[in-house]
Order: sequence, then structure tokens, then C-alpha cells
Amino acid sequence: MKVIDPIAYSWIMHGYTQDKDAYLKRLRRIEGQVRGLQRMVENDTYCIDILTQVSAVTRALQAVALGLVEDHLGHCVAQAIEEGGPEASDKVKEASEAIARLVRS
Repeated sequence: MKVIDPIAYSWIMHGYTQDKDAYLKRLRRIEGQVRGLQRMVENDTYCIDILTQVSAVTRALQAVALGLVEDHLGHCVAQAIEEGGPEASDKVKEASEAIARLVRS
């Protein structure tokens, strides 16, 4: 596995950069939902009600993940393919592995 120095590549724009504020807003909302789940458990809320909220949080996280995948494919992978070379294959493989992890989760 290729190790990338995050400092050396910190100047590179990521696919999600244009939507960063929207992603952060969604993640903060999810964070609030998780805190709500903690309160539900602390307050001995009925199991099914907690499970319903867990399902909602899971769907919200999946939506964020799918958006990130779409942005990654549309920007990072597309740019690597456009530039060609071995990095293009690496980016496609990296994206495929990330998608496989999401499908398994």
C-alpha cells in the first residue's frame, strides 16, 4: 500500500471541497442525533424507539458517504484518469476498495 505524505499533498483540492460547508452541517446534525440517542438510553427509552433513531442516523451517514464517493469519483478519480499514468489505476483501485468497504458496512 502506498503511503501518502498528508503535508506534501495538503495543497490539493479534494472533491468535496466545494460542498465542505454542507458536509459539515450534515455531520453536525448527525452528531446531534447521536447525542440524542445517548439521552434516550440514559432515560431508558423504549428499545424500538432507540432502534428507529439508530436507523435514521445510519441512513444519514450513508447519505454523507455516498456524496463523498460521488465527489471523489467526479473529481479525484476523473482528474487522475485525465492525467493518466499509474496513478490513474491506483485511484480507481482505491475508489473500488472504498466502495467495497461501504457495501460491507
